[in-house]
Amino acid sequence: MEILRSDAGSGESEIAQFYANKTILITGATGFMGKVLVEKLLRSCGDLNVIYLLIRTKKGLDPIVRKEQYFKCVSFSKLLEKNPDIVDKVRVVKGDLLEPDLGLSANDINTLASNVEIVFHCAANVRFDQPLRPMVLMNVVGTLKVLRLAEKMSNLQTLVHVSTSYCQCNESVLEERAYPAPQNPFSIIEMVETMDDAALAEITPKLLNGLPNTYAYSKALSEDLICRYNTKLPIIITRPSIVTAAISEPLPGWIEGVTGPTGLMIGAARGVIRSMHCNPDYSSTVIPVDKAINGLILCGYQRAKASSQEEKAPSKQNEVQFCNLCISKKALTSWGDSIETGRRFFYETPLSFALWYPGGSIKKNYYHHLFCVIVFHYLPAYFIDFLMLISGQKPFLVNVQRKVSMGLKLLQYYTTKDWEFRNERFQQMSSQLNAIDEEMFDTSVGQLNWETYISTYIMGMRTYIIRESPSTLPYARKVLRRLYILDWVSKVLFFTLTFWFLWTHLDGFVESGDAFIRSSLSSIYHERNNTINA
Repeated sequence: MEILRSDAGSGESEIAQFYANKTILITGATGFMGKVLVEKLLRSCGDLNVIYLLIRTKKGLDPIVRKEQYFKCVSFSKLLEKNPDIVDKVRVVKGDLLEPDLGLSANDINTLASNVEIVFHCAANVRFDQPLRPMVLMNVVGTLKVLRLAEKMSNLQTLVHVSTSYCQCNESVLEERAYPAPQNPFSIIEMVETMDDAALAEITPKLLNGLPNTYAYSKALSEDLICRYNTKLPIIITRPSIVTAAISEPLPGWIEGVTGPTGLMIGAARGVIRSMHCNPDYSSTVIPVDKAINGLILCGYQRAKASSQEEKAPSKQNEVQFCNLCISKKALTSWGDSIETGRRFFYETPLSFALWYPGGSIKKNYYHHLFCVIVFHYLPAYFIDFLMLISGQKPFLVNVQRKVSMGLKLLQYYTTKDWEFRNERFQQMSSQLNAIDEEMFDTSVGQLNWETYISTYIMGMRTYIIRESPSTLPYARKVLRRLYILDWVSKVLFFTLTFWFLWTHLDGFVESGDAFIRSSLSSIYHERNNTINA
């Protein structure tokens, strides 16, 4: 595996020099990773020519209007304070991965085909609970349309595709290489386009072949599809693991969306989640979003340089490359340590609203977890909903717990299995950077202070998702103290009532037990006599 170093001096950014005057197309720019990618390119590679964002019309808003709203996101605040005119380098192209030809006009296709040199394909349906059809149409057919557009780009230097480290969940060790999909992607596309929903739902479990959901399956198909364009296009497939809040860029702790660990933290902080099926000894395979995006930009730079070298070696021209954007297993913290650390910081920085005092624990045994879900999730939910119903209020907690249980069920697959994601290319690319790029496009995570990061993550979740500023902390701590007292009062009351009930009914239980034993012995005696007489 050969990683190329630029001949530029170490006093300037080689990566920024490469992206200078480049025209870039980004799909999925409105997503969590997409926003960080756009912000990073504009801030650290400000001499680029143009960034085209493929954005669809949503909720009746034209893509141009969506661009104005897009840059109102807090993730761009620091960038726009220093350089408000940088947004002029961003142009919106009206398009949709679900439409024929990406929903692009003929004029837009010609513009992109003539000018774009680098493509970042980040758009994807990332939900774990979707049926097969929407996943294949978005993640597989959508990728095929991007590849066909890229074939028309006369100046294309690299196409960076964002996949996932969990595309091959049946493999305990994921190497930086191609893996065949369970089925031919073109056959699955044809199947999805011709079969009805009922037939697809029936055949889906067999197609998944052990994969946990249609998302992982669609990503495996997409990678196989891309590999069929081997020698046609200069492509690198990147596989980030679980992408979490930023360490420092664009803002410390910046996070968007409530999927994965973020939703788990919010549910636990609200007192709604009190049990989770998890092996505490397994590694929490996460990567901060700024590290993943720096890796993405680095992959585009290295793949383009490799492409220029491949022109001199036709036998290797345009081989699809792979890069696992993951933290090495030895540098990761465990699920158990991360959850306990998060719990400690949540007691220091609680939320202003919670349904109950945050508590509970992770359970290694599934049946222990199931028992705790019934006792500590559903029984209190039904009791509180009953009280709300008789008081004339609308019950809601049982529905909340059903959604929580569904989310936990989807997540527990990843917290009860152990994987090793090999990342030699990722590490080697990072090690070849000069001092300026090591700082500007930092991907080092070997010395990550997990306690500091989890604290930053929690404050970011509190600030950017829950929308609670640090000024609310004194009130939130008062709420936590009240919930703590209520929790203890409830426990004392519950055990007192239980003890009283058992004590006052003990004689009755003993008498009932004696009567049962006497009745059983009498029945056995009569049956024996009947047998002897017979």
